[in-house]
Amino acid sequence: MPEQDLCSQNPPLKKRGASIWLWLSLLVVGLDQLTKIWVSATLALYESIPVLPFFDLRLLHNEGAAWSFLATAGGWQRWFLAGLAILVTGILIVWLSRTKRQQYGLASALALVIGGAVGNVIDRIIYGYVVDFIDIYYQNWHWPAFNIADSAISIGVVLLLIDALLGTER
Repeated sequence: MPEQDLCSQNPPLKKRGASIWLWLSLLVVGLDQLTKIWVSATLALYESIPVLPFFDLRLLHNEGAAWSFLATAGGWQRWFLAGLAILVTGILIVWLSRTKRQQYGLASALALVIGGAVGNVIDRIIYGYVVDFIDIYYQNWHWPAFNIADSAISIGVVLLLIDALLGTER
């Protein structure tokens, strides 16, 4: 029986076509970081600029997770959330590397989540908080503020759910 080449069973990222999707992740990270730098240089903390009747740019710092969960936990959450994001990103990169070329929906979903996670983990490591600035509201009700990375993660998760529900080829 001939010896099997393990590389042919599990080709490197580049040979599988997944590396092209990492460019989408990189685009998300770039847009996310550029917008956060711009908003941070333009606005003071909590300052707001009305854009539309339901949308303001408002600079906020989120030391916690989604919806400021754990924001007042005393500081340990910074490294816990950063480590968790790095671990999940690694798992998603492995998953992305195992996608088939024709799995565009799944690959783009994973790439968006990876880009969003990396964008937010950069903030968490450098600043100790995530920069949020998109404030959507109706009258006195405000959706929790978010950023480009959060948007990419949300869109990616929706695409993952659609992919799972439609049962695309594995």
